[in-house]
Amino acid sequence: MADAVRAYRLIAGMWIRSTMAYRASFVMTTFGNFAATALDFVAILLMFSRVHALGGYTLPEIAFLYGLTSVSFGLADLAIGSMDRLGRRVRDGTLDTLLVRPAPVLAQVAADRFGLRRLGRVTQGALVLGYALSTLEIDWTPPRVLLMPVMLLSGFGIFCAVFVAGAAFQFAAQDASEVQNAFTYGGTTLLQYPPTVFAKELVRGVTFVLPLAFVNWLPATYVLGRPYPLDLPQWAAFTPPLVAAACCALAGVAWRAGLRSYRSTGS
Repeated sequence: MADAVRAYRLIAGMWIRSTMAYRASFVMTTFGNFAATALDFVAILLMFSRVHALGGYTLPEIAFLYGLTSVSFGLADLAIGSMDRLGRRVRDGTLDTLLVRPAPVLAQVAADRFGLRRLGRVTQGALVLGYALSTLEIDWTPPRVLLMPVMLLSGFGIFCAVFVAGAAFQFAAQDASEVQNAFTYGGTTLLQYPPTVFAKELVRGVTFVLPLAFVNWLPATYVLGRPYPLDLPQWAAFTPPLVAAACCALAGVAWRAGLRSYRSTGS
């Protein structure tokens, strides 16, 4: 683990220094990332120009869901968002260069082309979350206060697990980055809206099969004082850390299995 952290830090630091060599370009690309992700919330604002509630949720409540998932996903995308490039490395054989280096392959792939510009998404999500918190009238009991950092950290862990599991799948499917993106970028778009607007079959799927609901839906409904569509007990809102740990463990198993199956491309 220490070797992996050190390798990740060195590689990410190299890419950060490379990025900051052209600071004007960094500022423009970060702002572009900020503006592009802000369009998602603009679409929500346009909806609320015609309706007063969406699935029974008001604009500040949906902004709360949006901000939570955007910050959690933004941090995961910043940390290991480059995992979707693994398929290309498997297909063209350049993964071999990582295998011969004295550093864990996962750390190398995760830190490869570290994109500091992705801070734009994190910043935009944090601003929306700040708006929601300043607008909502929430009874801030100690459990609700505790859930705020727990949600963000657990969501970060769950999204990281999805990134790693998606990368592991690419060992078999090779260039299947769009399949991975359907669960990462698609997942965060799904969680920006309340669970009450979706069919119960979909809500069950993202609760019990691919547990993205533990990023924000389950704990956020507890904070907002709303019932969850599946009538789960209230203590389920405090299980995201356990779910994140289980997801990371399973993603690690999938990664090791995928790496063992790699056979290169030949000469």
